Amino acid sequence: MVSVRRRDELVSARKAAGLTQEQLAEVMRVDRSTVIRWEAGDYAPQPHQWPKLATVLGRSADELRELIGVRPVAGTPLLGSALEPAFNWLDRQAGWSPGTTRGRVEARVPAGRRVRMPVGRSHLADSLADYYGGPPAGHSMYRVRCGGVEARTSILTRPEWTELTCPLTFEADRLTLLPDVARPRRDIEENAAVQRLAEAASDDVRIADVPIYRLSAIESQPNAIAGKVGLVPFVEYALSVDLLERELTDSLEAGKHARPGDAPLRDKYLPDFAAVLDLTGRLCAGGVLALTAIARPADPYRGGPDYLLLVQERSRRVLNAAGRLAVIPKAFHRPLVDQRADARIGATLRRELEKELFGRTDVDNTAGAQRAADPMHPSRLSGPMHWLTEPGRMRLECTGFGLNLVSGNYEFASLVVIEDEEFWPQFGGDVEANWEAAGLRQYSTLDGDLITELIGDETWSNEGLFAFLQGLRRLAETGGDRVRIPAIELGC
Repeated sequence: MVSVRRRDELVSARKAAGLTQEQLAEVMRVDRSTVIRWEAGDYAPQPHQWPKLATVLGRSADELRELIGVRPVAGTPLLGSALEPAFNWLDRQAGWSPGTTRGRVEARVPAGRRVRMPVGRSHLADSLADYYGGPPAGHSMYRVRCGGVEARTSILTRPEWTELTCPLTFEADRLTLLPDVARPRRDIEENAAVQRLAEAASDDVRIADVPIYRLSAIESQPNAIAGKVGLVPFVEYALSVDLLERELTDSLEAGKHARPGDAPLRDKYLPDFAAVLDLTGRLCAGGVLALTAIARPADPYRGGPDYLLLVQERSRRVLNAAGRLAVIPKAFHRPLVDQRADARIGATLRRELEKELFGRTDVDNTAGAQRAADPMHPSRLSGPMHWLTEPGRMRLECTGFGLNLVSGNYEFASLVVIEDEEFWPQFGGDVEANWEAAGLRQYSTLDGDLITELIGDETWSNEGLFAFLQGLRRLAETGGDRVRIPAIELGC
Protein backbone atom coordinates (compact mmCIF):
# COMPACT_ATOMS: atom_id res chain seq x y z
CA MET A 1 0.00 0.00 0.00
CA VAL A 2 1.28 3.47 -0.85
CA SER A 3 1.75 5.88 2.04
CA VAL A 4 -0.33 9.06 1.65
CA ARG A 5 1.97 11.17 3.79
CA ARG A 6 4.71 13.24 2.23
CA ARG A 7 7.86 11.15 1.77
CA ASP A 8 10.26 13.43 3.62
CA GLU A 9 12.90 10.70 3.87
CA LEU A 10 12.84 10.28 0.08
CA VAL A 11 13.38 14.03 -0.27
CA SER A 12 16.30 13.86 2.16
CA ALA A 13 17.81 10.92 0.30
CA ARG A 14 17.62 12.81 -3.00
CA LYS A 15 19.29 15.87 -1.48
CA ALA A 16 21.96 13.71 0.17
CA ALA A 17 22.75 12.31 -3.29
CA GLY A 18 23.30 15.89 -4.49
CA LEU A 19 20.33 15.87 -6.88
CA THR A 20 17.59 18.39 -7.59
CA GLN A 21 14.16 17.17 -8.63
CA GLU A 22 15.02 18.04 -12.22
CA GLN A 23 18.29 16.08 -12.09
CA LEU A 24 16.64 13.01 -10.56
CA ALA A 25 13.92 13.16 -13.20
CA GLU A 26 16.57 13.34 -15.92
CA VAL A 27 18.50 10.34 -14.57
CA MET A 28 15.30 8.31 -14.16
CA ARG A 29 14.00 9.48 -17.56
CA VAL A 30 10.69 10.73 -16.17
CA ASP A 31 9.06 14.15 -15.95
CA ARG A 32 9.81 16.36 -12.98
CA SER A 33 6.10 16.19 -12.14
CA THR A 34 6.54 12.45 -11.58
CA VAL A 35 9.31 13.05 -9.03
CA ILE A 36 7.13 15.66 -7.33
CA ARG A 37 4.31 13.11 -7.02
CA TRP A 38 6.72 10.48 -5.65
CA GLU A 39 7.90 12.87 -2.95
CA ALA A 40 4.39 14.11 -2.18
CA GLY A 41 3.23 10.53 -1.55
CA ASP A 42 0.65 10.64 -4.35
CA TYR A 43 2.28 7.84 -6.34
CA ALA A 44 5.07 5.31 -5.89
CA PRO A 45 7.80 4.48 -8.41
CA GLN A 46 7.00 1.41 -10.49
CA PRO A 47 8.75 -1.84 -9.42
CA HIS A 48 10.92 -1.87 -12.55
CA GLN A 49 12.25 1.56 -11.51
CA TRP A 50 13.27 0.51 -7.99
CA PRO A 51 16.74 -0.92 -8.78
CA LYS A 52 17.86 2.15 -10.72
CA LEU A 53 16.36 4.57 -8.17
CA ALA A 54 18.08 2.71 -5.32
CA THR A 55 21.39 2.90 -7.19
CA VAL A 56 21.04 6.63 -7.92
CA LEU A 57 20.21 7.40 -4.28
CA GLY A 58 22.92 5.09 -2.94
CA ARG A 59 20.46 2.96 -0.97
CA SER A 60 19.81 -0.77 -0.76
CA ALA A 61 16.61 -2.26 -2.14
CA ASP A 62 15.20 -2.64 1.38
CA GLU A 63 16.12 0.95 2.28
CA LEU A 64 14.44 2.25 -0.87
CA ARG A 65 11.23 0.39 -0.09
CA GLU A 66 11.28 2.02 3.35
CA LEU A 67 11.71 5.43 1.71
CA ILE A 68 8.79 4.98 -0.66
CA GLY A 69 6.60 3.07 1.80
CA VAL A 70 5.83 0.00 -0.29
CA ARG A 71 6.44 -3.72 -0.17
CA PRO A 72 6.57 -6.09 -3.12
CA VAL A 73 3.32 -7.96 -3.67
CA ALA A 74 3.46 -11.75 -3.41
CA GLY A 75 4.28 -13.20 -6.79
CA THR A 76 6.10 -10.07 -8.01
CA PRO A 77 9.44 -10.93 -9.66
CA LEU A 78 12.30 -10.50 -7.23
CA LEU A 79 14.52 -8.66 -9.67
CA GLY A 80 14.18 -5.35 -11.43
CA SER A 81 16.12 -4.09 -14.41
CA ALA A 82 19.46 -3.21 -12.77
CA LEU A 83 21.07 -6.57 -13.61
CA GLU A 84 19.31 -6.99 -16.95
CA PRO A 85 22.47 -6.27 -19.02
CA ALA A 86 24.30 -9.01 -17.12
CA PHE A 87 21.41 -11.43 -17.65
CA ASN A 88 21.35 -10.73 -21.37
CA TRP A 89 25.13 -11.07 -21.66
CA LEU A 90 25.17 -14.45 -19.95
CA ASP A 91 22.22 -15.69 -22.06
CA ARG A 92 24.18 -14.87 -25.21
CA GLN A 93 27.46 -16.28 -23.90
CA ALA A 94 25.92 -19.55 -22.75
CA GLY A 95 23.70 -19.93 -25.81
CA TRP A 96 20.56 -19.84 -23.67
CA SER A 97 17.20 -18.50 -24.80
CA PRO A 98 16.38 -14.93 -23.63
CA GLY A 99 15.24 -14.84 -20.02
CA THR A 100 16.95 -18.08 -18.97
CA THR A 101 19.54 -16.36 -16.77
CA ARG A 102 16.89 -14.23 -15.08
CA GLY A 103 14.83 -17.30 -14.22
CA ARG A 104 17.82 -19.19 -12.86
CA VAL A 105 18.97 -16.22 -10.81
CA GLU A 106 15.50 -15.62 -9.34
CA ALA A 107 15.40 -19.26 -8.26
CA ARG A 108 18.64 -18.80 -6.30
CA VAL A 109 18.25 -15.37 -4.69
CA PRO A 110 18.63 -16.01 -0.95
CA ALA A 111 15.85 -14.93 1.38
CA GLY A 112 18.18 -12.59 3.24
CA ARG A 113 21.64 -11.16 3.01
CA ARG A 114 24.52 -13.38 4.04
CA VAL A 115 26.72 -11.44 6.42
CA ARG A 116 30.32 -12.31 5.59
CA MET A 117 33.18 -11.52 7.89
CA PRO A 118 36.22 -10.71 5.76
CA VAL A 119 38.92 -13.37 5.86
CA GLY A 120 42.07 -11.85 7.35
CA ARG A 121 44.50 -10.33 4.87
CA SER A 122 47.41 -12.48 6.09
CA HIS A 123 45.30 -15.63 5.85
CA LEU A 124 44.49 -14.81 2.22
CA ALA A 125 48.12 -14.03 1.41
CA ASP A 126 49.43 -17.19 3.10
CA SER A 127 46.83 -19.38 1.37
CA LEU A 128 47.75 -18.00 -2.04
CA ALA A 129 51.45 -18.48 -1.27
CA ASP A 130 50.67 -22.13 -0.52
CA TYR A 131 48.73 -22.51 -3.75
CA TYR A 132 51.35 -20.92 -6.05
CA GLY A 133 54.58 -21.73 -4.24
CA GLY A 134 57.70 -19.57 -4.54
CA PRO A 135 57.50 -16.63 -6.98
CA PRO A 136 59.45 -16.70 -10.26
CA ALA A 137 62.95 -15.24 -10.52
CA GLY A 138 63.05 -11.47 -10.23
CA HIS A 139 59.66 -11.31 -8.47
CA SER A 140 58.57 -11.36 -4.85
CA MET A 141 55.42 -11.14 -2.77
CA TYR A 142 55.03 -7.64 -1.33
CA ARG A 143 55.59 -7.53 2.42
CA VAL A 144 56.97 -4.97 4.86
CA ARG A 145 57.99 -4.40 8.45
CA CYS A 146 57.12 -1.14 10.19
CA GLY A 147 57.66 -0.44 13.88
CA GLY A 148 57.69 -4.10 14.84
CA VAL A 149 54.64 -4.96 12.72
CA GLU A 150 55.08 -7.29 9.76
CA ALA A 151 52.49 -7.20 6.97
CA ARG A 152 52.18 -9.75 4.16
CA THR A 153 50.10 -9.31 1.01
CA SER A 154 49.06 -11.19 -2.12
CA ILE A 155 50.68 -8.61 -4.43
CA LEU A 156 53.33 -9.97 -6.81
CA THR A 157 55.96 -7.30 -7.49
CA ARG A 158 59.42 -6.63 -8.87
CA PRO A 159 62.02 -4.20 -7.42
CA GLU A 160 61.50 -1.76 -10.27
CA TRP A 161 57.75 -1.80 -9.60
CA THR A 162 58.12 -0.78 -5.96
CA GLU A 163 60.59 2.06 -6.56
CA LEU A 164 58.36 4.15 -8.81
CA THR A 165 58.13 7.90 -8.33
CA CYS A 166 56.21 8.54 -11.52
CA PRO A 167 54.43 11.92 -11.77
CA LEU A 168 51.07 11.46 -13.43
CA THR A 169 51.74 13.99 -16.15
CA PHE A 170 51.20 13.67 -19.89
CA GLU A 171 54.90 12.98 -20.44
CA ALA A 172 55.33 10.27 -17.78
CA ASP A 173 51.88 8.61 -17.69
CA ARG A 174 51.95 6.72 -20.98
CA LEU A 175 49.37 3.92 -21.00
CA THR A 176 47.89 3.68 -24.48
CA LEU A 177 44.81 2.02 -25.92
CA LEU A 178 45.01 -0.67 -28.60
CA PRO A 179 41.38 -1.26 -29.63
CA ASP A 180 42.29 -4.22 -31.85
CA VAL A 181 44.37 -6.05 -29.24
CA ALA A 182 43.71 -9.79 -29.32
CA ARG A 183 41.31 -10.60 -26.51
CA PRO A 184 41.50 -13.82 -24.51
CA ARG A 185 38.89 -16.45 -25.25
CA ARG A 186 35.75 -16.22 -23.18
CA ASP A 187 35.27 -19.31 -21.08
CA ILE A 188 32.55 -18.79 -18.50
CA GLU A 189 31.51 -21.22 -15.78
CA GLU A 190 27.77 -20.65 -16.14
CA ASN A 191 26.74 -22.18 -12.79
CA ALA A 192 29.20 -20.01 -10.83
CA ALA A 193 28.13 -16.93 -12.82
CA VAL A 194 24.45 -17.50 -12.03
CA GLN A 195 25.27 -17.89 -8.34
CA ARG A 196 27.27 -14.65 -8.43
CA LEU A 197 24.33 -12.78 -9.96
CA ALA A 198 21.96 -14.19 -7.34
CA GLU A 199 24.22 -12.92 -4.57
CA ALA A 200 24.56 -9.56 -6.34
CA ALA A 201 20.78 -9.23 -6.46
CA SER A 202 20.51 -10.03 -2.74
CA ASP A 203 23.31 -7.66 -1.71
CA ASP A 204 22.47 -4.80 -4.14
CA VAL A 205 25.92 -5.11 -5.70
CA ARG A 206 26.38 -3.08 -8.88
CA ILE A 207 27.42 -5.00 -12.00
CA ALA A 208 27.22 -2.36 -14.71
CA ASP A 209 27.43 -2.89 -18.45
CA VAL A 210 30.39 -0.55 -19.00
CA PRO A 211 33.80 -1.08 -20.59
CA ILE A 212 36.92 -1.42 -18.46
CA TYR A 213 40.56 -1.62 -19.47
CA ARG A 214 42.52 -4.85 -19.53
CA LEU A 215 46.29 -4.77 -19.45
CA SER A 216 48.31 -6.51 -22.16
CA ALA A 217 51.80 -5.02 -21.59
CA ILE A 218 53.60 -3.00 -18.93
CA GLU A 219 56.94 -1.16 -18.95
CA SER A 220 58.24 0.88 -16.07
CA GLN A 221 61.08 3.25 -15.32
CA PRO A 222 61.61 5.06 -12.01
CA ASN A 223 59.94 8.24 -13.32
CA ALA A 224 57.68 6.93 -16.09
CA ILE A 225 55.28 4.12 -16.74
CA ALA A 226 54.02 2.84 -20.08
CA GLY A 227 51.84 -0.01 -21.22
CA LYS A 228 49.15 -1.25 -23.56
CA VAL A 229 45.50 -1.69 -22.69
CA GLY A 230 42.44 -3.01 -24.50
CA LEU A 231 38.76 -2.92 -23.63
CA VAL A 232 36.58 -5.64 -22.14
CA PRO A 233 33.00 -5.55 -20.77
CA PHE A 234 32.92 -5.19 -17.01
CA VAL A 235 30.26 -7.89 -16.81
CA GLU A 236 32.65 -10.36 -18.44
CA TYR A 237 35.24 -9.68 -15.76
CA ALA A 238 32.62 -9.83 -12.98
CA LEU A 239 31.38 -13.25 -14.11
CA SER A 240 34.77 -14.85 -14.72
CA VAL A 241 38.05 -14.03 -12.96
CA ASP A 242 36.39 -11.92 -10.25
CA LEU A 243 34.79 -15.15 -9.01
CA LEU A 244 38.19 -16.32 -7.78
CA GLU A 245 38.03 -14.20 -4.62
CA ARG A 246 34.66 -15.63 -3.59
CA GLU A 247 35.84 -19.19 -4.26
CA LEU A 248 38.93 -18.60 -2.13
CA THR A 249 37.14 -16.98 0.81
CA ASP A 250 34.39 -19.62 0.79
CA SER A 251 37.05 -22.32 0.98
CA LEU A 252 38.90 -20.64 3.83
CA GLU A 253 35.69 -19.96 5.76
CA ALA A 254 34.95 -23.70 5.53
CA GLY A 255 38.37 -24.49 7.02
CA LYS A 256 39.78 -25.84 3.77
CA HIS A 257 43.13 -25.11 2.11
CA ALA A 258 43.59 -23.61 -1.35
CA ARG A 259 45.65 -26.18 -3.20
CA PRO A 260 45.97 -26.99 -6.92
CA GLY A 261 43.21 -29.41 -7.83
CA ASP A 262 40.90 -28.22 -5.03
CA ALA A 263 39.98 -24.80 -6.48
CA PRO A 264 38.18 -25.42 -9.81
CA LEU A 265 37.87 -21.79 -10.89
CA ARG A 266 41.42 -20.87 -9.92
CA ASP A 267 42.72 -24.05 -11.55
CA LYS A 268 40.97 -22.92 -14.73
CA TYR A 269 41.59 -19.17 -14.88
CA LEU A 270 44.82 -18.58 -12.94
CA PRO A 271 46.54 -21.91 -12.20
CA ASP A 272 50.18 -20.82 -11.85
CA PHE A 273 52.61 -17.91 -12.02
CA ALA A 274 53.03 -18.42 -15.77
CA ALA A 275 49.31 -17.67 -16.18
CA VAL A 276 49.52 -14.69 -13.81
CA LEU A 277 52.30 -13.12 -15.89
CA ASP A 278 50.70 -13.94 -19.27
CA LEU A 279 49.00 -10.57 -19.67
CA THR A 280 48.19 -11.04 -23.35
CA GLY A 281 46.68 -14.48 -22.85
CA ARG A 282 44.23 -13.75 -20.05
CA LEU A 283 41.72 -11.17 -18.87
CA CYS A 284 43.86 -8.92 -16.66
CA ALA A 285 41.61 -6.12 -15.43
CA GLY A 286 42.59 -3.86 -12.60
CA GLY A 287 42.50 -0.60 -10.85
CA VAL A 288 43.95 2.70 -9.78
CA LEU A 289 43.95 3.41 -6.05
CA ALA A 290 45.62 6.21 -4.14
CA LEU A 291 46.57 7.28 -0.66
CA THR A 292 45.19 10.80 -0.28
CA ALA A 293 47.32 13.09 1.91
CA ILE A 294 46.10 16.60 2.70
CA ALA A 295 48.49 19.20 4.16
CA ARG A 296 47.18 20.94 7.27
CA PRO A 297 48.62 23.89 9.22
CA ALA A 298 49.82 23.60 12.80
CA ASP A 299 47.08 23.14 15.37
CA PRO A 300 47.13 23.77 19.15
CA TYR A 301 45.61 20.34 19.85
CA ARG A 302 47.32 18.28 17.16
CA GLY A 303 50.72 19.98 17.18
CA GLY A 304 52.79 21.00 14.18
CA PRO A 305 51.78 20.91 10.53
CA ASP A 306 50.94 17.45 9.20
CA TYR A 307 49.24 15.49 6.46
CA LEU A 308 45.74 14.16 6.97
CA LEU A 309 45.50 10.61 5.58
CA LEU A 310 42.13 9.23 4.45
CA VAL A 311 41.20 5.53 4.68
CA GLN A 312 37.83 4.08 3.71
CA GLU A 313 35.85 1.14 5.00
CA ARG A 314 34.45 -0.39 1.82
CA SER A 315 30.71 -0.88 1.44
CA ARG A 316 29.22 -4.37 1.18
CA ARG A 317 27.61 -3.27 -2.10
CA VAL A 318 30.83 -2.98 -4.12
CA LEU A 319 32.15 -5.80 -6.26
CA ASN A 320 35.78 -5.43 -5.19
CA ALA A 321 37.20 -5.60 -1.61
CA ALA A 322 33.71 -5.45 -0.06
CA GLY A 323 33.78 -4.87 3.69
CA ARG A 324 37.54 -4.25 3.79
CA LEU A 325 39.79 -1.28 4.45
CA ALA A 326 41.22 0.54 1.45
CA VAL A 327 42.72 3.83 0.49
CA ILE A 328 40.44 6.35 -1.17
CA PRO A 329 39.94 6.83 -4.04
CA LYS A 330 39.91 3.25 -5.31
CA ALA A 331 38.49 2.43 -8.72
CA PHE A 332 38.50 0.12 -11.67
CA HIS A 333 40.65 1.51 -14.46
CA ARG A 334 38.05 2.34 -17.10
CA PRO A 335 37.09 5.05 -19.56
CA LEU A 336 34.46 7.68 -18.90
CA VAL A 337 33.81 9.07 -22.39
CA ASP A 338 37.17 9.28 -24.19
CA GLN A 339 38.48 5.72 -24.37
CA ARG A 340 41.93 6.72 -25.61
CA ALA A 341 42.67 9.70 -23.35
CA ASP A 342 41.12 8.03 -20.31
CA ALA A 343 43.60 5.13 -20.56
CA ARG A 344 46.09 7.22 -18.60
CA ILE A 345 46.28 6.46 -14.87
CA GLY A 346 45.80 10.10 -13.94
CA ALA A 347 42.49 10.31 -15.82
CA THR A 348 40.95 7.60 -13.64
CA LEU A 349 42.41 9.17 -10.50
CA ARG A 350 41.04 12.67 -11.19
CA ARG A 351 37.62 11.31 -12.04
CA GLU A 352 37.52 9.23 -8.85
CA LEU A 353 38.52 12.18 -6.68
CA GLU A 354 35.47 13.97 -8.02
CA LYS A 355 33.20 10.94 -7.54
CA GLU A 356 34.44 9.39 -4.29
CA LEU A 357 35.40 12.50 -2.30
CA PHE A 358 33.87 15.60 -3.88
CA GLY A 359 30.29 14.48 -4.56
CA ARG A 360 30.17 14.36 -8.39
CA THR A 361 27.42 11.79 -9.03
CA ASP A 362 27.34 12.63 -12.75
CA VAL A 363 30.75 11.02 -13.34
CA ASP A 364 29.54 7.68 -11.98
CA ASN A 365 28.50 5.87 -15.15
CA THR A 366 27.60 2.75 -13.18
CA ALA A 367 24.38 4.60 -12.29
CA GLY A 368 23.33 5.36 -15.87
CA ALA A 369 24.52 6.43 -19.29
CA GLN A 370 26.95 9.35 -19.48
CA ARG A 371 25.29 12.23 -21.29
CA ALA A 372 27.85 15.03 -20.96
CA ALA A 373 30.32 15.33 -23.84
CA ASP A 374 33.13 16.28 -21.46
CA PRO A 375 32.27 15.45 -17.82
CA MET A 376 35.69 16.69 -16.64
CA HIS A 377 35.48 20.04 -18.44
CA PRO A 378 36.73 22.84 -16.15
CA SER A 379 33.27 24.42 -16.09
CA ARG A 380 31.79 21.21 -14.61
CA LEU A 381 34.37 20.57 -11.90
CA SER A 382 33.38 20.65 -8.24
CA GLY A 383 34.53 23.60 -6.15
CA PRO A 384 37.34 21.63 -4.45
CA MET A 385 38.66 20.16 -7.70
CA HIS A 386 38.48 23.48 -9.52
CA TRP A 387 40.54 25.05 -6.73
CA LEU A 388 43.09 22.23 -6.93
CA THR A 389 43.73 22.77 -10.63
CA GLU A 390 45.85 25.82 -9.84
CA PRO A 391 49.59 25.04 -10.18
CA GLY A 392 51.37 23.84 -7.04
CA ARG A 393 48.27 22.88 -5.09
CA MET A 394 48.14 19.14 -5.81
CA ARG A 395 50.47 16.47 -7.14
CA LEU A 396 49.60 12.99 -8.37
CA GLU A 397 52.16 10.17 -8.51
CA CYS A 398 52.20 6.47 -9.29
CA THR A 399 54.17 4.89 -6.45
CA GLY A 400 53.99 1.20 -7.32
CA PHE A 401 52.68 -1.54 -9.58
CA GLY A 402 51.80 -5.14 -8.81
CA LEU A 403 49.67 -8.12 -9.81
CA ASN A 404 47.18 -9.22 -7.18
CA LEU A 405 46.96 -13.00 -6.89
CA VAL A 406 43.47 -12.81 -5.40
CA SER A 407 41.95 -12.51 -8.89
CA GLY A 408 44.92 -11.58 -11.07
CA ASN A 409 44.14 -7.86 -11.14
CA TYR A 410 46.80 -5.28 -11.91
CA GLU A 411 47.12 -2.54 -9.30
CA PHE A 412 48.53 0.94 -9.84
CA ALA A 413 49.32 2.21 -6.33
CA SER A 414 49.25 6.00 -6.37
CA LEU A 415 49.56 9.04 -4.16
CA VAL A 416 47.49 12.22 -4.11
CA VAL A 417 49.17 15.00 -2.17
CA ILE A 418 47.31 18.26 -1.60
CA GLU A 419 50.20 20.56 -0.80
CA ASP A 420 48.41 23.84 -0.10
CA GLU A 421 47.44 24.18 3.58
CA GLU A 422 44.48 26.38 2.64
CA PHE A 423 42.57 23.46 1.15
CA TRP A 424 41.47 21.84 4.41
CA PRO A 425 40.18 25.00 6.12
CA GLN A 426 38.34 25.97 2.95
CA PHE A 427 37.05 22.64 1.62
CA GLY A 428 37.44 20.06 4.41
CA GLY A 429 33.69 20.17 5.04
CA ASP A 430 33.02 19.23 1.41
CA VAL A 431 35.03 15.99 1.55
CA GLU A 432 32.60 13.08 1.89
CA ALA A 433 32.82 9.47 0.70
CA ASN A 434 30.18 8.21 -1.73
CA TRP A 435 28.08 5.03 -1.72
CA GLU A 436 31.15 2.82 -2.25
CA ALA A 437 32.34 3.45 1.32
CA ALA A 438 30.60 2.43 4.54
CA GLY A 439 32.78 4.83 6.51
CA LEU A 440 35.75 7.17 6.30
CA ARG A 441 38.67 7.34 8.76
CA GLN A 442 41.36 9.97 9.15
CA TYR A 443 44.90 9.69 10.47
CA SER A 444 47.68 12.19 11.09
CA THR A 445 51.21 11.62 9.81
CA LEU A 446 52.38 12.86 13.22
CA ASP A 447 50.81 9.82 14.91
CA GLY A 448 53.28 7.05 14.13
CA ASP A 449 51.91 4.67 16.77
CA LEU A 450 48.36 4.79 15.40
CA ILE A 451 49.57 4.37 11.82
CA THR A 452 51.70 1.38 12.82
CA GLU A 453 48.66 -0.20 14.46
CA LEU A 454 46.65 0.50 11.30
CA ILE A 455 49.24 -1.25 9.12
CA GLY A 456 48.72 -4.43 11.14
CA ASP A 457 44.92 -4.38 10.73
CA GLU A 458 43.85 -7.71 9.17
CA THR A 459 40.75 -6.21 7.51
CA TRP A 460 42.81 -4.37 4.88
CA SER A 461 42.35 -5.42 1.29
CA ASN A 462 45.70 -6.59 -0.08
CA GLU A 463 45.80 -3.92 -2.77
CA GLY A 464 44.65 -1.25 -0.32
CA LEU A 465 47.51 -1.93 2.08
CA PHE A 466 49.94 -2.03 -0.85
CA ALA A 467 48.89 1.46 -1.96
CA PHE A 468 48.84 2.77 1.62
CA LEU A 469 52.37 1.58 2.35
CA GLN A 470 53.81 2.73 -0.97
CA GLY A 471 52.23 6.14 -0.43
CA LEU A 472 53.61 6.36 3.11
CA ARG A 473 57.11 5.50 1.87
CA ARG A 474 56.94 8.32 -0.64
CA LEU A 475 55.54 10.80 1.91
CA ALA A 476 58.38 9.93 4.28
CA GLU A 477 60.83 10.94 1.52
CA THR A 478 59.14 14.23 0.62
CA GLY A 479 57.11 15.34 3.64
CA GLY A 480 59.86 16.59 5.95
CA ASP A 481 58.76 17.29 9.54
CA ARG A 482 55.12 16.69 8.63
CA VAL A 483 55.74 12.92 8.63
CA ARG A 484 56.80 11.08 11.82
CA ILE A 485 56.35 7.37 11.21
CA PRO A 486 58.67 4.40 11.74
CA ALA A 487 60.79 3.35 8.76
CA ILE A 488 59.04 0.98 6.34
CA GLU A 489 61.33 -1.89 5.35
CA LEU A 490 60.45 -3.88 2.23
CA GLY A 491 60.76 -7.64 1.82
CA CYS A 492 61.33 -8.48 5.48
